[in-house]
Amino acid sequence: MEFKHIPIMLFECIENLDIKSDGVYVDATIGGAGHSEEIVKRLGKNGVLIGIDKDKTAIDVSRERLSSAKCKVILVNDDFKNILQILSDLGHEKVDGILMDLGVSSHQIDEIERGFSYKFDAPLDMRMDKSQSLTASYVVNNYDEKSLLRILFEYGEESFARKIVKNILIFRKNKPIETTHELVKIIEKSVPPKVLHKGGSVAKKTFQAIRIEVNSELTTLEIVLDEMIVSLKKGGRLCIISFHSLEDRLVKNCFKLNATDCICPKDFPVCVCGHKASVKLISKKPIVPSEDEMEKNSRCFSSKLRVIEKL
Repeated sequence: MEFKHIPIMLFECIENLDIKSDGVYVDATIGGAGHSEEIVKRLGKNGVLIGIDKDKTAIDVSRERLSSAKCKVILVNDDFKNILQILSDLGHEKVDGILMDLGVSSHQIDEIERGFSYKFDAPLDMRMDKSQSLTASYVVNNYDEKSLLRILFEYGEESFARKIVKNILIFRKNKPIETTHELVKIIEKSVPPKVLHKGGSVAKKTFQAIRIEVNSELTTLEIVLDEMIVSLKKGGRLCIISFHSLEDRLVKNCFKLNATDCICPKDFPVCVCGHKASVKLISKKPIVPSEDEMEKNSRCFSSKLRVIEKL
């Protein structure tokens, strides 16, 4: 299958990265190189693009698609959570810009056997990195009730988590839950009929929650945000596209904290924390896709772009 991924808010990302022709830029989730293809067009022979992805297929595809770039292209098959070590190993501890698109690529969703989509019947997998051992099947069939509830409540914000988990536990007593459609049927039996027929799949939140758990998405993001800020040169930009409220809240709070001087309680008469802002917000509100883009690409609908600049 061709590796397809329509880059979200491409123009907005490129504009906000404020690319210098001889700069060093990191695409921390390079995917199919949709954003990077535009980044390298703006880089000269002294510019550098570092592309990171834990999906080896994405790295292989990006290598081919960026083969004609005039700048130096370095591709790393790794998790962006290791960005400090990656940049240190490459001798680029400080960079001019970092882009992160936190969405699952269209290719990963459409590659049926990866098990990301509730629309297709496939083995329960959901691994972005196919070499890791933890799968959606293991989560669904081996996590205890408390752990499953935590995942669905925290990562899926699922109102019917208790009933869904109860029915998962009942089903798996007889046989393992092996496919996406088996799980979808369990979820559909767990919600009221009026909710089932509202439109849209009732499995969306549960699948999101399990995918986040399998790939440690929020844990990784929370750890790496401050490290990415540390990795920026003065005037460097960090652009992050998120797709659900949990991701966006982490990004928003991190950016706000780092853009604030004093973080003492408001009732303190004088500052005692000594905290100083290390970044400035380029846009106080998130940037969202244009109506035209949303009409052409339904997968961008919930996306938000937040941008900061290093002081």
